[in-house]
Amino acid sequence: MKRQELEHILRAAAAITGTDQFVVIGSQAIYGEFKEPPAELVNSIEADVFSFRSPDDANLIDGSIGEGSPFHQTFGYYAHGVGEETAVLPLGWKDRLVPLRSAQTAGATGLCLEVHDLAVSKLIAGREKDLDFVGALLRHRLAEPQTIRDRLAKTTVDEARRQLAVQRVQRLSA
Repeated sequence: MKRQELEHILRAAAAITGTDQFVVIGSQAIYGEFKEPPAELVNSIEADVFSFRSPDDANLIDGSIGEGSPFHQTFGYYAHGVGEETAVLPLGWKDRLVPLRSAQTAGATGLCLEVHDLAVSKLIAGREKDLDFVGALLRHRLAEPQTIRDRLAKTTVDEARRQLAVQRVQRLSA
């Protein structure tokens, strides 16, 4: 997904829900800190978003601009309305959100996960595509392994899951 496509999703989500702030928690959150990230980090056609206003906004987003919608069929990308609980994130993540707002968002703001918080969520999820994403972050030096480990220590997951994520970041940064 290109930056302008994420901006389009934010604009459309605002028009649908009537709110103007959305948290971007998936891989597209990389656009908060990096205007032109490496292509391998933004190859998804989906943006995971939610609003703090109401959990019902996720259903509005999914129904209007989600997978299989006319929006998706027309533009080739879509939004996935998710909930705040979708990603496991370290304490303090809300204080580190990075705003993405431009003339193309028409007043809407994407509050993007900070890159190390994004890496933590991907490491905890642990799917192959998530680990590939974190590996690319580290290869391109867009994230620091020690900061990721520090943030993993501040998650509320059980110790076994945390240690597995720590092992993953160690392997990916070797």
